[in-house]
Amino acid sequence: MTELEKMMSGDLYQATDNTELLNMLMETRDMCYDFNRLHPRNVEAQQALLRRLLGKTGERFKIIQPFFCDYGFNIRVGEDFFANTNLVILDEALVTFGDNVFIAPNCAFYTAGHPLDALQRKQGLEYSLPITVGNNVWIGGNVCVMPGVTIGDNTVIGGGSVVVHDIPAGVLAAGNPCRVIRTL
Repeated sequence: MTELEKMMSGDLYQATDNTELLNMLMETRDMCYDFNRLHPRNVEAQQALLRRLLGKTGERFKIIQPFFCDYGFNIRVGEDFFANTNLVILDEALVTFGDNVFIAPNCAFYTAGHPLDALQRKQGLEYSLPITVGNNVWIGGNVCVMPGVTIGDNTVIGGGSVVVHDIPAGVLAAGNPCRVIRTL
C-alpha cells in the first residue's frame, strides 16, 4: 500500500519523507499561491482555478482570498457554498460540504492528526480522518473543525468554537470543546 493509499484510508502514513506526497503538496501550494494573487475582481479566473484545484464543486460557489489547502482533490463543495477570507483546509482525507454552507472568516478544517506516541511523531507519521458538513450549515468566525467530525444539516456553529465531536442536525452549538446549546 502506498503512502497516499494509507493517507486516504485513515492508516498511519509517512507524511514528511515521501516524494509523491511532498510533490503533490507543492503543486497545490503553487495553485493556492496563484489563486491568492489573482485580482479580487477577476472572479472568472478565480472560479476556473478553484474548479481545477478542488475535487468537486457546485455551479455556484465562492471562496474569498486568501485560501489555503493541502491537496485540493479531497475537497467537495455543494451548491451556493460560501467561504469568507482565510479559510484553511488540511484535506489529507475527504472534506465534504453540502449545499448552502456559509463559513465566516478565519475558519479551519483539519483532517490530519498526529499520533500520541512521541516516537511515531518523530518518525513523521500521521493519520487523517474525513470531515463532513451537511446542508444549510453556518459556521461562525474562527471555528476549528478537527479530524473525523460530522456536522449535521441545518446547524449553526458559534464563532470561536473548536469542534472535536460530531454535532447533530438542527442545533446551535458552540464552545471549546463545541457542544450543543439548543435545538433550532
